[in-house]
Amino acid sequence: MRADRPAVYLDHAATAPMHPAARAALLDAVDRLGNPASIHGHGQRARRALEDARARIAATLGAEPIETILTSGGTEGTNLAVKGLWWARNRGARRPRILTTRTEHHATLDAAQWLVEHEGAEIGWLEVDGDGRIRLDSLEAQLGDDVALVTLLLANNEIGTVQPVRAVARRAAAAGVPVHVDAVAAYGQLPLDLHGFGVQALSVSAHKIGGPVGVGALAVRRGTTIDPLLHGGGQQLGIRSGTQDVAGALAFAAVAEVEAAEVADGSADAHRRRLRDRVLAAIRAADPEAVVRGADPDAVLDDEGAAVPARLPGNAHATFPGCQGDSLVLLLDLAGVSAATGSACQAGIPEASHVLTGCGVAVDEALGALRFTVGPGTTDADVDRLAEVLPGVVAQARAAGLSTRETAR
Repeated sequence: MRADRPAVYLDHAATAPMHPAARAALLDAVDRLGNPASIHGHGQRARRALEDARARIAATLGAEPIETILTSGGTEGTNLAVKGLWWARNRGARRPRILTTRTEHHATLDAAQWLVEHEGAEIGWLEVDGDGRIRLDSLEAQLGDDVALVTLLLANNEIGTVQPVRAVARRAAAAGVPVHVDAVAAYGQLPLDLHGFGVQALSVSAHKIGGPVGVGALAVRRGTTIDPLLHGGGQQLGIRSGTQDVAGALAFAAVAEVEAAEVADGSADAHRRRLRDRVLAAIRAADPEAVVRGADPDAVLDDEGAAVPARLPGNAHATFPGCQGDSLVLLLDLAGVSAATGSACQAGIPEASHVLTGCGVAVDEALGALRFTVGPGTTDADVDRLAEVLPGVVAQARAAGLSTRETAR
């Protein structure tokens, strides 16, 4: 019998439970009166609160307050970066090419494709290895005067692989090409540093770290020209017009500070790693044939002299031979555990993850994907419950998959 609400939540990569600090800040600010663009007392008090929040958010991004544009979330921030940089770079010069990988989030892929269809952009596909890490030789081979920008994930939202952004940025800078980094999946798990990375733009979203849905930020490095998506009142240096959400910004700032502190002292990293390793052990025990995808959980990435984890500490991803990922998710849900496939489902037809196929995984294998992501509130009891139900879930899903194949024949 299906529970009304799954007791175990292992899908933090989709959205995180609201953090108590964010909830308290939001409730305190929600009745705050005043438009921060108004010159009267109410408006100016709202503006001071907004700018305080902006400064606190900026500090977690390695950016200055003036470089931090508040957005509605990761999708808007990424669209603003990709389209805005492309438009700015194509004024007065023909630079049609966008360099990216086939394993990016759809916010990037669809924004780039829109530019192809409506503005005459071209996409230069960068090669990745079997773990989804960008091949730097592929980047070097494609950089040139006709490139508008490079855009890539800091860490893949499905398989957790971390990219060598400093190495990418150094090569792009030598060619005079700006770089945008989608750091949405990495925020709250890895230190972010707009200037230290050497990139021109970096997008994040509050709800991935326990903030409210509908708030995010795009850090844009000083001296970078970016054209706006929205036109109106000229707020935020004209890059993102519109009345700003003071309450949302304050809630975002509150949790951003907490998460950044925990990343800095390593406490959140240690918690996530330990539970992630227990999830991986549960996967192997439930199905010895399961294949863990993404970078080695124990590996370290030497990113231009900066040692960083090669994989997000909260990510466990595997493919289960003979199973359909959507069947696994539904059966887990019935057993009281929330997880994800990491793939799309259109018109009721399972679709293989573009991330896995982009890494060279065969479609049949990619269809059996399952992603577990843990967060600060995940407990040992949560993982114990997963370990208890997963063997039966895999057996049921595999039997259903085999039955489907026989029927198809």
